[in-house]
Amino acid sequence: MNKNLLLLIILIIGSAVLFDFFPILESKTQNTETEFSVEERLFFVQENTLSANSNPQNPEPEVVQKIRVIVTAYSSTVWQTDNDPFITAAGTWVKDGIVANNKYPFGTKIRMPEIYGDKIFVVEDRMHWRKGNYHIDVWCASYEEAKNFGAKRTFIEILES
Repeated sequence: MNKNLLLLIILIIGSAVLFDFFPILESKTQNTETEFSVEERLFFVQENTLSANSNPQNPEPEVVQKIRVIVTAYSSTVWQTDNDPFITAAGTWVKDGIVANNKYPFGTKIRMPEIYGDKIFVVEDRMHWRKGNYHIDVWCASYEEAKNFGAKRTFIEILES
């Protein structure tokens, strides 16, 4: 039997099985007070991927405190950091979602809803002592991106650990 024909048969059978055994792919919904429909728990990403909207085992983090701050940005350049610009004060590699702050302990999770919506950031770096406690520095991948960010006055939400 031709290899391509065999693959086509497997694909057709697999698709039929997939649509029969996974009601997530169907458009039927059941709405009761104790059950959620599949569509209420899932949403589409790029029109073809299902992703969980919420998970009872992993609830939304609770906001512990809201404070007004100044938010700026920095990058991994020697003149903006210390001798090792790609390592944070917490000893981790820099990556998207890292912020620097002098007030909160490493690992503190924060959100900046007016700027970034629901994106969660983690405090893993420190700033110069002159910046004070109410200043947040967001790590950026390039100097130009950090420079274009500028300075913004907003509030942050401190999330429950």
